[in-house]
Amino acid sequence: MRNIKILEVRSEIGAGTRGASLGVDAIKIAALDFMSNLFVNFPSEVIENENRLLYEPVASPYAKRIQGIHTMYERVSKAVCDTVKSGLFPIVLAGDHSTAGATIAGLKMARPKNRLGVVWIDAHADMHSPFTTPSGNMHGMPLSISLADDNADNQVHNLDTQTSELWRKLKNIGKIEPKVLPEDIVFIALRDYEKEEEALIKKYNIKVITVAELRKKGVENIVRQTFLHLSNCDNIYVSFDVDSLDSSISRGTGTPVSNGLKEREAEDLVASFMQHHKICCFEIAEVNPTLDKENLMAEIAFNILQRSVNLLMLN
Repeated sequence: MRNIKILEVRSEIGAGTRGASLGVDAIKIAALDFMSNLFVNFPSEVIENENRLLYEPVASPYAKRIQGIHTMYERVSKAVCDTVKSGLFPIVLAGDHSTAGATIAGLKMARPKNRLGVVWIDAHADMHSPFTTPSGNMHGMPLSISLADDNADNQVHNLDTQTSELWRKLKNIGKIEPKVLPEDIVFIALRDYEKEEEALIKKYNIKVITVAELRKKGVENIVRQTFLHLSNCDNIYVSFDVDSLDSSISRGTGTPVSNGLKEREAEDLVASFMQHHKICCFEIAEVNPTLDKENLMAEIAFNILQRSVNLLMLN
C-alpha cells in the first residue's frame, strides 16, 4: 500500500491559453459531483504560484515568464523531493505542463543515484528550448530542461544574457544535470510536434508509441513494452497531459489535437502503469475548465485519478 500525498500546483504562466490554473479546482469539483472522499482522505500541499506575472509585460519572448518558471521549479522540486524523502507517493495536480520538469527534478533530487524513467502521455513532445521554440511558451519545454539539451543543431533564436542565464539555472536545478537520459523516455499518444523536436527524437532514437499502435497491440501489451524499454530504470514517473485524449473529448484543454486516446483507453493505460512497483509519481496537467462544457475534462481526469489512487492503495 502506498501512502499518498497530493501536491496542488496552480501555475499557468507556461501556457499560451489562460485558465489551466483552475484545473485543480475543477478536478476537486468533479470529485464532489461524484461524491468522492479522495481529497479528504489524503494530505495535500498547495504550492504557491506566480500567476500574477500574467499581468506583467513579457521580458523574454523565447522563454516567456522564465523568471517565474524558475521560482516555480525551486518550489515544486523541493515539495516533490520532501514528499518522496518522507516516504510518501506524490500525486501532482498541475495547471500547465511547464512545471513537470520541476517534478522530475524533485524526484531526482530525492534519489540522485537512481535512474529515472519518464512515461510522457501527451499529444506533444514538449522538447523545445528557448533556442527552437515557435511560441516562447514554456509548457513546451519541460523535457528539454530535464534532458539539459538546448538542441543547438536546430537553433532558430539567439537569446539575451538574462534568458540564457535563467535557462542554464533551470537545467541545473538540484545541481543534477541531466535529470533524465533520452533512452529513458517513452512517449505515448504523441502526434503533434515540430521538426526541431522530431530531430531530437530521431537523434536519440527516443521511443514513441502512437495511438494506432496502442489500439493494434492493446493497453496491456503497450505497458509491458514500456516497462521492458525502461527496465534499466530504478524509478518511473508517469506524466499525463489531458490533451493526449482525442480533441472530441479534450475540449477543456488549451491545445486539443485530433486522433487521440479515448477516455477508456487513457484510464486503462494509466491504471496499468499504477500497478507497477517502480512507479514513483503520477502527474495530471493541462485541465482548463474555461474552455470546457459541463466540466467534462476535469471529470475524465478525476476518473483517471480515482482509479489510479485505488490501485496505489492496493499495491
